[in-house]
Amino acid sequence: MGKLSSMVRFGCAVLVLVWATAASADGADAILVTATKAPEPALTYPAVTTLIDGADLTRRGAYDLRGALAEAAGVEVVPGGDAGPASSVIALQGLTEFDAYLLVIDGVPYGGAFNPQTPTLDLTNIERIEVLRGSAPVSYGATSFVGVVQVLHYQPGEQPTETLVQGGTRASARFAFARNLPRLGDIAQSIAASAETRDTAQHRGGFDREHLLYRAAADTGIGRLRFDLDLTRLGQSPYSPHPREGTGLTPRFPLDANVNPSDARGDQDRVQEILGLISTLGRVDWQTTASVAQTWSRNTRGYLRADFAPDGVTHNADGFRQRVWTTDAYFDTHLAGKSAVFDWVAGADLLYGTGHQRSLNFEYGVLPAGSNAPDSYGIPIDESTIVRDERVFAGGYANGVLRPLERLELQGGLRVNHTWEGRCAGRIDGGGNAPADTCGSLMRTRLSGSGGASYALWQAGENGFVAFADYRDTFKPAAIDFGPEAEGTILRPETAHGWEAGARAALGHGRFGAQASYFDTRFRNLVIAQNVKGLPALASAGAERFRGFEIEGRATLTVDFTLSASYAHHIARFTDYVQVTADGGTEQLGGHRLVLSPEDLASLVATYAPPSGPQASATLRYAGARYLDKQNTALAGAYATVDGRIGWRSRSWGMFVDVDNLTDARDPVIASELGDQQIYRLTGRRVLLTIERRL
Repeated sequence: MGKLSSMVRFGCAVLVLVWATAASADGADAILVTATKAPEPALTYPAVTTLIDGADLTRRGAYDLRGALAEAAGVEVVPGGDAGPASSVIALQGLTEFDAYLLVIDGVPYGGAFNPQTPTLDLTNIERIEVLRGSAPVSYGATSFVGVVQVLHYQPGEQPTETLVQGGTRASARFAFARNLPRLGDIAQSIAASAETRDTAQHRGGFDREHLLYRAAADTGIGRLRFDLDLTRLGQSPYSPHPREGTGLTPRFPLDANVNPSDARGDQDRVQEILGLISTLGRVDWQTTASVAQTWSRNTRGYLRADFAPDGVTHNADGFRQRVWTTDAYFDTHLAGKSAVFDWVAGADLLYGTGHQRSLNFEYGVLPAGSNAPDSYGIPIDESTIVRDERVFAGGYANGVLRPLERLELQGGLRVNHTWEGRCAGRIDGGGNAPADTCGSLMRTRLSGSGGASYALWQAGENGFVAFADYRDTFKPAAIDFGPEAEGTILRPETAHGWEAGARAALGHGRFGAQASYFDTRFRNLVIAQNVKGLPALASAGAERFRGFEIEGRATLTVDFTLSASYAHHIARFTDYVQVTADGGTEQLGGHRLVLSPEDLASLVATYAPPSGPQASATLRYAGARYLDKQNTALAGAYATVDGRIGWRSRSWGMFVDVDNLTDARDPVIASELGDQQIYRLTGRRVLLTIERRL
């Protein structure tokens, strides 16, 4: 079996590599802004990047992160998780950690100093998405670790008018529209709004989400002024992960059971305001951005214990009812200059976050099928907890791109990071307000940076073949998840350094191209979930190594037909991690693979979308075998999923049938950080009728 697996892996790599010799994700005229905060040619920049066009997302009917990032090699997006059915978890370089990557919306970290807020993310009105593999230690500092995903909307006044109505199985419905508003003098305006509801295959699971984004911009005497207002209301009914027992998922838990309390919820209200200014000072651009976001969350959840009794009477589950308030503030100001041989960016930023959670914790008895799930308000409270956390990430940075020769590009940057965190926590038995009587703080000042080079082995106009390599060194304060525990200890900062090397090509004036790369990244103090005396907790996991190669290619075979393919082979292992066992002993996990990190990932996306007439798109994803436990005793087999679209479009109208997860794969994909030894499955097949109007 091992020999067959190696042959299949080698065959996939060869097929994609052959494809890559004639295809590229980006033309030579494509630009990238995520790496340096200033436009740089994507073809020659020395880092692994993928640019995804918003028009392609519309043609494919990709309205969530899983669909949007399907073409990016080595990027695994799975829906759901502890943050609720509206959430997504993104894995890059083989690491599936909710806060290890940075999500950026129009230049502002989305989730700020805490975790990416994927549950409230809406992909209406998208111009493009940029995916940067590896950290961004200069531009974004301590908040990016294994990658950056930046979503960029159309500028005010440049938004295509679009309307979408969907309805389908599992009580699914969505309405969305985006359009420019009438100008107010020199002020250009646009608005995008959506309302969505859907249930999941898992019992009592689903979400409702409403989103409104207003954008305005005007040219003034001091520069171009920008204002954004982003409002989201999210209501979620969370579903349960599937417990693991022994070498697999337990058969004692029905496939779609939900043992959450009957009033379970994972609701969020979010308000964000952004103000920005871009000015020109001679040959230098000066850009300043300020943002404030506030989020109010209400959570009621419950999880089976690892050794749960099946009688439905014995207390076999732990639950909590919780409120969380967070505030994120971001400020960045930088200068950028460009010339034929040297581009540079220099600036400073400040990311501030404060969070406060209060939890009422309880235990209850429930049948594994969840049929007698109780109301949380009828359960006695065992303990009350509180956590208050305040974070400050400040930094000064400078980055330069030098072109000493026509074909040679050198990149280098350095950042001075200053971070401070203060945390107080407390608990009391029974209900009531727990005092925050255990406090601590941690301060770090540290350099981070990157350097790289690219060389155009061949370049003629928009066509070219470029080799590149880079090295990055970064760190970030350890995550906090605002779980129900009174976790007052601040873990040691996570650190990472690594290198990558690869090549990319563009042919046919941007119609064909590819990139292939190898990476090797080493981590220390990676934050992972563990169980302490029956309660969820976070811990620093010693040292890990992530390495592998990734290949992706894209071709516009005709004006109407595009095809993309990707393959990635990841090796993600602990190199030094001593874990405390349930009996108080220890075990060394060095050499073991990380939980739910498949070695092999592949995708194939085909889209036929003429301006009018029949339309079709198909997305095939493959994920290899992966372990369900840190001891590597429970191995889950490989799986594949298929999404598709078929329909008809006129010049302005379109009608389609969209299918998510056509094969109805229900494989385990995300480990819970709150339920001990429990794993979320893929949700089931969904069929939608979609009507679009686009002008």
